[in-house]
Parts: sequence; C-alpha cells; structure tokens
Amino acid sequence: MTGAPTGVPHIPPTGAPTGGPFAPPAGAEWHARIECGGRIAGAGFLVTPDTVLTCAHVALGRDAPTVTFTEGVGCPTVPARVVAHGGWAGGATDLGDLAVLRLAEPVPLAPAALAPAAAAYGTPPRKLVVYGYPDGYDEGTLAEYRITAPQLIKREWLQLEAWQLDGQPLAPGFSGAAVTLADTGEVVGMVTASGTRGVRNGRMMPTHVMARYWPALESLVPTADHTTADRTRLRALVEKAARAGLDCDPVRLYTAAADPFDPPPPDEGFDSLLSAALFVLCELDGPGAARTVARFADRLEELLHVPAVTGSAPPEWAPILVELGHSGAGDGMVRVEVSAYSGGRRHPVASDTVPQSRLRAQVQEGIEAAFRYLTPGADELIAFSLPRDWLDWPVDRWEKAADDATPLGCVHPLVVTDHSRRKASTRHLLTRAWMRLDAWPAARAHRVECGGAEEPGRLRMRLRRPDACLAAFAAAPGAARTRPHFDTSLTAPAPVVVWSRRGCVGAGEAEGCAGGEGCSGKAFLDELDAALGAVPPAELPRRVLDLREEADTEDGHWARDIQLVWDDPRIFADPHGGAAPARPPVG
Repeated sequence: MTGAPTGVPHIPPTGAPTGGPFAPPAGAEWHARIECGGRIAGAGFLVTPDTVLTCAHVALGRDAPTVTFTEGVGCPTVPARVVAHGGWAGGATDLGDLAVLRLAEPVPLAPAALAPAAAAYGTPPRKLVVYGYPDGYDEGTLAEYRITAPQLIKREWLQLEAWQLDGQPLAPGFSGAAVTLADTGEVVGMVTASGTRGVRNGRMMPTHVMARYWPALESLVPTADHTTADRTRLRALVEKAARAGLDCDPVRLYTAAADPFDPPPPDEGFDSLLSAALFVLCELDGPGAARTVARFADRLEELLHVPAVTGSAPPEWAPILVELGHSGAGDGMVRVEVSAYSGGRRHPVASDTVPQSRLRAQVQEGIEAAFRYLTPGADELIAFSLPRDWLDWPVDRWEKAADDATPLGCVHPLVVTDHSRRKASTRHLLTRAWMRLDAWPAARAHRVECGGAEEPGRLRMRLRRPDACLAAFAAAPGAARTRPHFDTSLTAPAPVVVWSRRGCVGAGEAEGCAGGEGCSGKAFLDELDAALGAVPPAELPRRVLDLREEADTEDGHWARDIQLVWDDPRIFADPHGGAAPARPPVG
C-alpha cells in the first residue's frame, strides 16, 4: 500500500450527531457522491467524520475530488484529497482498487457502521443494497444484489448477482458504493466493478480485504465472532446513550464486562463510549467474544434504565476485596491480595508480599486499580478480610491515597471480616441468614454489655434465632471478659458484628466493669441503637459511612472508632466462573 496514514481513524465522541455511527439504514446520510472536474466519477462512503472510502479508479489520475453527501440535508460539497490507496496499477482487473479520501473538514454526519464480509452470506441468501450515481441519477439510486458464493476471486473480490433479473444493473456510477445489508444497513463491502453488457452482476471488495490495504479500517470492522443481532443491539444502545447524554466511564464499563483473557483496554483509555464499543466489536474474537459483547450491552442497558437513587433504594454492592494475612516470609511481612467483583465475577487485581512499611501504599494502589473493574454507577464496598488477631486494625482510618489524607472509611463504605469465616459451611449458614434478613426492615441488635453475665453458649443460641442480625459489643475484641463472646459471634455466625475500637477500659481490668452509668461501652451501645435501630441490614455499610464522616468533623464523636463486620456471601459469588481465586473469597 502507498501513502498509508499512521495510527487509526479518528473515532467520533459519544455525543456524535443524532443518528449516530450505528444508525439504521433509514438514516444513512453517509452515502457519498464523488465528483472530479465537475463530473460524477462514482460513489463512496463516510467511515469517520473526515474520511471517505472509494475506488482508486474513481479518484486517482483525475482532477482533485469533491464529495457530496446527497442524503445529508444542508451538508455542503466538501473538497478532498487522496491520502492513501491500495497500489492499484490502472487495469480493470488489477488488485488494490481502493482509495482513502481525507475531507478538507469533518462533516456533522454519522459515519457508516461496518460488518464482517461473512455477514453477507446466508441461507436463504441475504439481500444487499447498493446506493450509486449512474447517468440520470445525480441524486442517487438503489440496486438490490446478493453474493453468488463466499468464494473470493483472486483473493480480492466477491461476485455480486442481481436480486431480481429486471433490477437496476451496476452501471458506471456505482463504483465505490457501499454494499450494505438490507435489514441493518451495515457495510459489508464496496462495489469495484460492474458486469458485462446484458449481465446483471458485478464485484465487490469485502471489508476484510479493504482492511488489508488500509489497516486503519481494522479498528472499525467487527470480528466474525459477533452475530448481527448482537452488533445491532450494541449499536442501538450506544446511539441511545449518545442521545441521552449518558455520563459513564467507558474503561470501567469495558473492564466490568471483559473476560479474564480479553485484552486490557488501551493504555490511553477510550475517548468515548463509541470507542469502547468498537473495541469490543473489533478487537475481541474467539468463543468468549459474544459473551463479552452481551455483558457490555447488558451493563449499558442497565445504566440507561437505572432509576434515580433514593434514600430507600437498597444498594447493589460492587465489592473490592482486600485480603491481608500473615505471610510466613518473616516478621513484619504481610500478604496482600486485592480483587474486584462486578456482575457476579471476580477480577484478581494485585497480589504481593510486602513489609509493614509498604502495606498502606500497596493497599491504596490495589484499591485504585480495582475500581477500573467495577460496573459504572454501582455502589462500591471496600471489604477487608483479616486474621482474627487483626480484626481491630483501624483500616477505615488509613489514608485514601498518597496525595489524599482523607480516611478511606470516610470516602467509601468499608467493612471488615474474619478469615475463619471462609469455610464453606459458614458461608452456607451466612447465606441462609441473609436470605431471611432481606425481609427485615431494620437491623435487630443483640447487646453484649460489659457487665452482662450471659454465657457464650447462650449467646450462640440467641444469634442462631431467625430474627438475629447484629451482635453489638460494649468492649473491644481484646477485652478479656468479652473475648469468648466475640469469638462466639463470629462462629455462630452473626451476619453483622459492631464494636468501638476504644471500647470500655474497665472491661479489660481484673475486676471488670459493671456496665452501669459512666460506662463508655454502654454509652456506645445506646448511641448505636439510636443510629442503626431503623436501618435495614443491607444498608448498614452506607449508614456507617455517614457516621464516620460525621465523626471525622467532630472531636470525641462516639462513632469515630466504629468497627463493622458485615458479611453477605452472595455479593462475593462467582456464578460465571471468571478467574478462579487462589482461595475461597471473603469470609
């Protein structure tokens, strides 16, 4: 190929003109009439706002071409220049009969939607439509054709034959015209030659051959692994999102839909939702490509139909799981694993063993990377899975980022949970408990007071009752008198456990604390009852976020050191398989 441009074509932004690059055939304003020296030379079609494709024999060796979009109401004729061609040598049967025209300025029209050439085949045959400019039809006219057979002639052309014997022949003026699917308007090729006199046939260069001569086209032609229905659905949703002015992060939308072995998004990201959709259609192939396209479309459709969030709307949590553990690599070393969950699938993000001095930075980097995998607009939840002797760590007070000292728990809903609750039997019991809790309008708390005489075994029985939900502790886990009760609440298992890291100092002394007036633990439980008594169990992480934000602005606030074990196994399920975690997910 000669004169090939570098890079890929400019992709129009999401807010492209109404009709969009994926418009149905009724809005096909991208058909172009090519004139040279004031005479009609042939046809062409718009593939980006400033790029038109046509035949080399239409545009080469003539006066400078001009382009008119006859279906574009009010669109002026635009000067153009040839910036690339396929090396066509000038003969009627020479290869490479493709020319790339760059318009003097972009036009406010939606480019054509392309499709793989295989979409043109079918049983019964698929009707194809061609829009050309033969003599007497300066405004353009249509011809109906079909593919004779999928066999390429000289690895270059597919043969076209008339849909009806008395239909419009491919006369001069059709060269360079897009060959489109009659039902979707997608372009599967370009007319390069008409038939001999009295024979209603012709030839077209299919899209994958065109991309061979102009590689930049590859980023606009979907792979053959996507069905027409899938392509049409995704294109319609992208257009609907453009009309609605949908604001979403296309990188997050793609990573939430992608399979573990799909390519990552480009380093520079996507400049629009359309760019992400084209990446899904044109870069993904193989057996999993259709699944990714379907998930991408499903998530986009959900975003287009998400109702306004109200205070009563239950969150659909999209968790980021941070697993910290003893590494076995020596004192002061911590094992860190970070994963993201979206659409019921787990995406491992980071895994490393780091010294304590690097721990917070490693967690910050892992959480930031994990956000790229969450479905845009979902309710994020940061979940720390910790060994039991670390459950009192103030992870909610860790800085959000190296350049942002805001406590992490004041920015995102944040919970902790115990490694020991990973066991399948414990997950089964927790799942059953949460299925009951879905029907409860508020979290019912069982108070474990400093001066309480309840035996751990009796506490277990209470926490196994159908109406049990939340175990609230007046003392921190390290308090000698309440440690057995705390262990019992975790193994019962109680779906939710709450305490203050400050706890009650008296509870740890040999003589203990009676839990009466002046007990800081009792005061904490009283405040907790008032703050959480009317909150549904599913809402607790979001309500605790509100409390932490309040406490961060008020000295001595009772909730400043609140710690929340909140454990719904259903949001960590992986029904689609996805990437198997190194060990079972959060407990």
